[in-house]
Amino acid sequence: MATKTWKIGEYAKGGVITVEITGKVIQVIGKDWDTSQGWSRGSNQSNAKPFVGGTATATATDFDAERKLDMFLCDLTTSYYAGQILDWIKTKVKFQAEFGGYYGGL
Repeated sequence: MATKTWKIGEYAKGGVITVEITGKVIQVIGKDWDTSQGWSRGSNQSNAKPFVGGTATATATDFDAERKLDMFLCDLTTSYYAGQILDWIKTKVKFQAEFGGYYGGL
């Protein structure tokens, strides 16, 4: 299982985005900043709580997994951070479209 947390702050809803990858299942979780641990990026945000509607799950073998995650991330944060997070995900899993997957008959 690969997990990474980005403490983005004011450029993301809630300020914290965590990605958990288990096998081919990718889960992106938007979390509210845990102010009891401090306000700086160096603060421990491991106990930050997910907010309602702040979770997306995709399977890397789904033909639209990358698009689904990108759209969700762009809703949570800026396109820059969405791209950074997707680049990290791509180092951990291979999306179906990358290995000649099905694109709905296109």
